[in-house]
Amino acid sequence: MNKKCLMNKKCCAVLTAAMILVSSLPCGFSVQAAEAGENEPVLLEGLNYDHSMELQYADQFSVDYYEDGYVLASIVDSGRFLLVPEGEKAPEGLGEDITVVEKPIDHIYLVATSAMDLFCSLDALDEISLSGTDTDGWYIEKARKAMEDGDILFAGKYSAPDYELILSEGCDLAVESTMIYHTPEVKEKLEQFGIPVLVERSSYESHPLGRTEWIKLYGALLGKEEEADAFFAEETKNLEEVFQAENTGKTVAFFYINSTGSANVRKSGDYVSRMIELAGGKYIFDDLGEDENALSTVNMTMEEFYAKAKDADYIIYNSAIDGELHTMEELFGKSSLLKEFKAVKDGNVWCTGKNLFQETTGLGKMIEDIHTMLTTEDEDLTEFTYMHKLQ
Repeated sequence: MNKKCLMNKKCCAVLTAAMILVSSLPCGFSVQAAEAGENEPVLLEGLNYDHSMELQYADQFSVDYYEDGYVLASIVDSGRFLLVPEGEKAPEGLGEDITVVEKPIDHIYLVATSAMDLFCSLDALDEISLSGTDTDGWYIEKARKAMEDGDILFAGKYSAPDYELILSEGCDLAVESTMIYHTPEVKEKLEQFGIPVLVERSSYESHPLGRTEWIKLYGALLGKEEEADAFFAEETKNLEEVFQAENTGKTVAFFYINSTGSANVRKSGDYVSRMIELAGGKYIFDDLGEDENALSTVNMTMEEFYAKAKDADYIIYNSAIDGELHTMEELFGKSSLLKEFKAVKDGNVWCTGKNLFQETTGLGKMIEDIHTMLTTEDEDLTEFTYMHKLQ
């Protein structure tokens, strides 16, 4: 197999004054990379810096462009990837933390489910050869059909990949979620085989649209920047009216009941709570465990949940883990204590669709759904994309 990942042994020199003015630097100067999300460009020895990608919300990655088609993608805590144009070579003296990836990238092993919808929106399913999710695990119709047709093959989940299949398919990039850090030996093995491993961190974006903006990173990887920019511009344009509307002051609880009977709720700084606020609502838990750990959720007993959320104007049941609900009786089957909630008595109980958390590009539409829920009296006459009201 032709390996596309090359690791240079030399470290690039650190020049303390190199970032003062890009234009004043002669070709060949090298500096340490800025963290992804910062505004300073990364200057690489042997390459002439041209410009950097403009980002509105995302702060977990950055992209720098150089003359002759070279591109550097930097991901916070996950490394840097130099994309080398077809037929060209990587410059000498790159830092050991830079993984060289030769273009075109067209045999991807996609393990991070949140990225699939972004590839679909770029009309780039053809670039994915292998999936870390089997056919019945996809709620994205295009992905499911591609696997049913044999265009995308199941190559094992993140912790148990089918290395033989991955190698036989000529995989040139593995896109993993941060779950790969639970099995670091898998990441190391893939890299030993010469397969670059890009760890996707869109889930660490605090702004919901920061997650969607990751489409620009994949656009850069695939040479589809114009398509990515156009898509994101359309998404943000559709939300202008929602963002300009006054806050309704109505409170919302977002949760599900886990297998132990506890309520699993999102933390105050989580992107779901941000969606509620952007939609014109107020997340009922305004100071819930933002800095305790890296997890985005907290478990609490039903008694604790009742004490804090019983007066919420609306409650939204999260179906991602527990499955969709359609009736109030199904909800009460989770806990009879829910009958005492104000939102239940007022008939303001909703449930998300299971497709929401795989469809990264749908977060803007979800914000619209929540806004409509908060501002529309007759929901029966309104079409919702990712939510439905319990009967």
